[in-house]
Amino acid sequence: MLKAERSASNYRYYDKSTVEQIKLIEKHKADGMSLDEIKRKIIEENAEEIDVLELRLKIQCLEKDVTEVLSQLDKSNMKNQEYVKKHVSHESLSLIQSLLLLLN
Repeated sequence: MLKAERSASNYRYYDKSTVEQIKLIEKHKADGMSLDEIKRKIIEENAEEIDVLELRLKIQCLEKDVTEVLSQLDKSNMKNQEYVKKHVSHESLSLIQSLLLLLN
């Protein structure tokens, strides 16, 4: 849902991204799309953006995990191997393995 600030005289103020979204909606309407089709399209586009943001967050966590692992592996003894097993998530290990496959 589009939101707008209101002035003291009750005018609506829209930010740039909201204005762009309104223009996109108007374009789709002019192209003959129904409001339901436009809504589905916007939801799909936003879902892709959310997926990208989620992926970025996971990559940041992975970078943190890898940094911690590398600092522990430098000392390479049995105690450090246990530390690695306990502190790296299964998801991070899967991502590391996938990245290694892509790099090789």
